[in-house]
Amino acid sequence: MGAMGVVQGRVRRLGPISFEDYLDIALYEPEAGFYSTGGGAGRHGDFLTSPELGPLFGAVIGRALDAWWSELGEPDPFVVVEAAAGEGSLAAAVLAAAPRCAPALRYLLVERSERMRQRQPARVALEPSSVVLGPRGDEGEDDEDSSTAAGDGPRLASLDDLPAAPFSGVVLANELLDNLPFTLLERSTGGWDEVRVGESTGSGGLVEFLAPAPTTLASLAAELAPDADPGVRIPVQRRAAEWLRKVLRLLRGGRVVVVDYVATTAELASRPQGEWLRTYRSGGPGGHPLDTPGAQDITCEVCVDQLSRVRVPTSNRPQAEFLVAHGLAQLVDEAKDAWLRGAAGGGLEALRARSRIDEAAALTDPSGLGAFRVLEWVTG
Repeated sequence: MGAMGVVQGRVRRLGPISFEDYLDIALYEPEAGFYSTGGGAGRHGDFLTSPELGPLFGAVIGRALDAWWSELGEPDPFVVVEAAAGEGSLAAAVLAAAPRCAPALRYLLVERSERMRQRQPARVALEPSSVVLGPRGDEGEDDEDSSTAAGDGPRLASLDDLPAAPFSGVVLANELLDNLPFTLLERSTGGWDEVRVGESTGSGGLVEFLAPAPTTLASLAAELAPDADPGVRIPVQRRAAEWLRKVLRLLRGGRVVVVDYVATTAELASRPQGEWLRTYRSGGPGGHPLDTPGAQDITCEVCVDQLSRVRVPTSNRPQAEFLVAHGLAQLVDEAKDAWLRGAAGGGLEALRARSRIDEAAALTDPSGLGAFRVLEWVTG
């Protein structure tokens, strides 16, 4: 049964479902959701992310990991959790950059989609998580007979969810929160309505229904977008807030790093829904969010004010500024030198240098990937 059939079955049993439940089916339903069936990033995929553009983003992240490792006192093991790791493109690029922290590195690729996890071994060498992290004692300390040893990294493992035990290190989330299901609300003349998803009595397709929002949601919406006019819509991103709350509880010391399209709820309320609730399919724009569930990606800009209700970010800066702070300019200068040395001969080194220069421009382009922001929460 496809995602459409799952949605229709749920609606016929329960009546119109929340937009959040609809998104959960459309994106993540086992064997039917967009990500469960293999939709994702890449030059030949449905959308292009910074790690899929080329190795430069991963090289800069490798430098950032070195800086954060030093800040923590160069622990061994140094745990890095990449949430929504996909096929492992970012992990592969980080390792290829040979960061200084590599001998201490324990890299966990967290990916909900089984199909994506099955593709990871083609990118990186994986081991069982119990081998990578070692057995854990009752107090959360490493057992004496741990199968890991200092300096034997990098070692990588794949998980379908965040680790269960607390850890120190770094959590990376590149374009995760924009794909987490959310509730959709619309301002009415008398308050706030919830946008729900039902079935058309005529065509059998999916349509929107409005119902009075529960009091708690209506009160929250009034706080988030107090000046919204009737007809204005906003997302309430409880799943994103829950994710942040969970990782902050797990992280005993280190930082959470989120890269995504970011705005405030009030800013979204001032813009048409189609500008911040977007769909992608086969490398281009998709259709209406209710069209062909399971066959297109559905994303929503991340509301930083809603995340701040969990904890205010330590920093919030453009992706370009973040990349420059961690060595992008130096890597580009090296590429320019290599290009000037080898351009006449057209050798492989020169071509790689030219590619790096072009990649840097794309990563910092304010009309494209450069429009992302980097949110960081430093703990411990």
